[in-house]
Amino acid sequence: MDKEHLKGAAKTAEGQIKETAGKLTGDKKLEAEGKLKKAEGEVRKAVGDAKDALKD
Repeated sequence: MDKEHLKGAAKTAEGQIKETAGKLTGDKKLEAEGKLKKAEGEVRKAVGDAKDALKD
């Protein structure tokens, strides 16, 4: 796992926590922030995958 994969996993986890907290409390803004963080994490993971593919 390289740096991009780790950052992506962290952002995805952070996003999941925020999204769940937003759903539980009814805070739509927090829920939306969580979804955004999850998407950012997925993008970072994809960048890491692309870098891995270029190395091979």
